[in-house]
Amino acid sequence: MANGLYPCEGSIDKGYCGVHAKLMKPGWQLEVAHRYDFPYSLHVGYSYRETIVIEREVTIMNWKLIVCSAAIIAGLVLPASCGTAGNLPAPADSGPSYASLKNAVVSEYTGKKPVEWGETVAGVKTSLATKERVIALTLDACGSPTGKGIDAKLINFLVREGIPATLFINARWIDANPELFLELARNPLFTIANHGLLHKPASVNGRSAYGIRGTKDLGELVDEIELNAEKIHRLTGKRPAYYRSGTAYYDEIAVQVAEKLGHTVIGYSVLGDAGATFTREQVTAALLKSVPGSIVIAHMNHPESGTGKGIMAAVPLLKKKGFRFVRLSDYPLQ
Repeated sequence: MANGLYPCEGSIDKGYCGVHAKLMKPGWQLEVAHRYDFPYSLHVGYSYRETIVIEREVTIMNWKLIVCSAAIIAGLVLPASCGTAGNLPAPADSGPSYASLKNAVVSEYTGKKPVEWGETVAGVKTSLATKERVIALTLDACGSPTGKGIDAKLINFLVREGIPATLFINARWIDANPELFLELARNPLFTIANHGLLHKPASVNGRSAYGIRGTKDLGELVDEIELNAEKIHRLTGKRPAYYRSGTAYYDEIAVQVAEKLGHTVIGYSVLGDAGATFTREQVTAALLKSVPGSIVIAHMNHPESGTGKGIMAAVPLLKKKGFRFVRLSDYPLQ
């Protein structure tokens, strides 16, 4: 049986598709055990094994689905015409099914009422617990219609200078840049982190931030966090340890849910580019305000902005002041 839920490009004549699926010989029929309604996107169930691509029409419980990107089937050897992805990481333990996990988390937190809302609610880590002159650089890739780009000059600069960074990547950005995502994930300088499925503020009751409506309830919150975590795990072989919501806004119950799902929630102490709206000079000035243990938030998906140029100008100045750049995992978080 498959476990998990991942986006699949295709079409279906109802707003449902399988959460658990199994590819059967002969005829390559998909057998569906459960289904969910995801009005914002079509999904098909996956396991954590070998990715296969099947371009054919199958019938699922009398629904016709053109499967453009189908799933991962444990121990199944396919004919060459089906096309296999040969360079994937070794399979991870699948654990409980997504439906079971989601139901358990929703049940545990149902009835708990949040009293906090913001960027620094209880549980959010905003700095490294050290007095050493170190800085953790974090870069977001949000994946909005205008935010699917990459600041290649900034990334190349970080690689050339050997500067580690934590990359908080949204599922939409991954879908728009699949090869580039894998290239970034393979670079040991970069830690891939979870920036959510649809870049929503993390709420259990639909609160908004900057005009963006948050997750409407516990179920949607789990989807927002876990579906992108599973996507990253499937593609890289590593489950992300860190989560930052869209807009970096939370209620404290949402932070607890993220922790339950295995994530440390990362905020920031230095606002590096104000959502990629700062000029080059403003970005540089912001980074130069860093103190020992600062976590910087900026963006890697807007090459047209002043972010990259501002960071590149700030780095040598910070080094002259005795700062060095480190990973989030190098120090305790507070």
